Amino acid sequence: MNVIAFVVSLGLFVGGILLMGYAFEIEGFEFAAFLAGILITSAGVALPIHVLKRIDG
Repeated sequence: MNVIAFVVSLGLFVGGILLMGYAFEIEGFEFAAFLAGILITSAGVALPIHVLKRIDG
Protein backbone atom coordinates (compact mmCIF):
# COMPACT_ATOMS: atom_id res chain seq x y z
CA MET A 1 0.00 0.00 0.00
CA ASN A 2 2.82 2.40 0.82
CA VAL A 3 4.53 1.79 -2.52
CA ILE A 4 1.36 2.59 -4.45
CA ALA A 5 0.79 5.74 -2.42
CA PHE A 6 4.41 6.78 -2.98
CA VAL A 7 4.14 6.31 -6.75
CA VAL A 8 0.87 8.26 -6.88
CA SER A 9 2.28 11.07 -4.73
CA LEU A 10 5.46 11.28 -6.78
CA GLY A 11 3.43 11.29 -10.00
CA LEU A 12 1.23 14.12 -8.76
CA PHE A 13 4.24 16.12 -7.59
CA VAL A 14 6.22 15.75 -10.81
CA GLY A 15 3.13 16.21 -12.97
CA GLY A 16 2.24 19.41 -11.17
CA ILE A 17 5.73 20.80 -11.63
CA LEU A 18 5.65 19.92 -15.33
CA LEU A 19 2.25 21.58 -15.70
CA MET A 20 3.57 24.75 -14.07
CA GLY A 21 6.50 24.67 -16.47
CA TYR A 22 4.36 24.25 -19.56
CA ALA A 23 1.63 26.66 -18.39
CA PHE A 24 3.03 29.57 -20.38
CA GLU A 25 2.90 27.57 -23.61
CA ILE A 26 -0.90 27.21 -23.35
CA GLU A 27 -2.42 30.24 -25.05
CA GLY A 28 -5.32 31.78 -23.16
CA PHE A 29 -5.19 29.47 -20.15
CA GLU A 30 -1.82 30.35 -18.67
CA PHE A 31 -3.14 31.32 -15.25
CA ALA A 32 -5.54 28.39 -15.01
CA ALA A 33 -2.85 25.89 -15.99
CA PHE A 34 -0.34 27.39 -13.55
CA LEU A 35 -2.90 27.37 -10.74
CA ALA A 36 -3.79 23.77 -11.53
CA GLY A 37 -0.10 22.90 -11.39
CA ILE A 38 0.20 24.49 -7.94
CA LEU A 39 -2.85 22.60 -6.69
CA ILE A 40 -1.66 19.27 -8.11
CA THR A 41 1.80 19.73 -6.62
CA SER A 42 0.22 20.59 -3.27
CA ALA A 43 -1.90 17.45 -3.44
CA GLY A 44 1.22 15.40 -4.16
CA VAL A 45 2.83 16.76 -0.99
CA ALA A 46 -0.30 16.63 1.18
CA LEU A 47 -1.14 13.02 0.38
CA PRO A 48 1.78 11.40 2.20
CA ILE A 49 1.82 13.96 5.00
CA HIS A 50 -1.85 13.94 5.98
CA VAL A 51 -3.48 10.85 4.54
CA LEU A 52 -0.85 8.13 4.87
CA LYS A 53 -0.18 8.69 8.55
CA ARG A 54 -3.86 7.92 9.21
CA ILE A 55 -3.81 4.78 7.04
CA ASP A 56 -0.66 3.32 8.60
CA GLY A 57 -2.06 3.96 12.08
